[in-house]
Amino acid sequence: MDGYRKGAHTVFDCKYHLVWVTKYRYQVLKGAVGLRVREISREVCGRYNVQILKGHVSVDHVHLHISIPPSMAVSKFVQYLKGKSSHHLMCEFKHLKKRYWGQHLWARGYFVATTGTVSDEVIQKYIEGHEFRNEKDEFSVVGENDSLTT
Repeated sequence: MDGYRKGAHTVFDCKYHLVWVTKYRYQVLKGAVGLRVREISREVCGRYNVQILKGHVSVDHVHLHISIPPSMAVSKFVQYLKGKSSHHLMCEFKHLKKRYWGQHLWARGYFVATTGTVSDEVIQKYIEGHEFRNEKDEFSVVGENDSLTT
């Protein structure tokens, strides 16, 4: 079971690709600001047991390939990450406060996609290989055609 992470009662491999952008795609993540985004991202990930597999801070957006425990919702983690980083950056870099006078550094949304070692086709073939499957239905139940006897 190499490559899997372990929790108290779980073994997991939940990986995601996250991308979020600055508001209006302003190119403000340069130099010290970009370095601070990386540092804050590492701090927030450490606090929530999220492992950074790869990351990149561009001038107007951030890419992260991360592994999140199954107990953490991706949307909640992104909320923490964007909120903490925005707050810290606005307090520490006065030129950002002037540019983003509404106190919002990041654009509202984000991109997320799951990643992993197994493709959709492999999972579907694995499920199809089980006995008692219903040929007409993509979500079968063992013994679904048996009548209930009480």
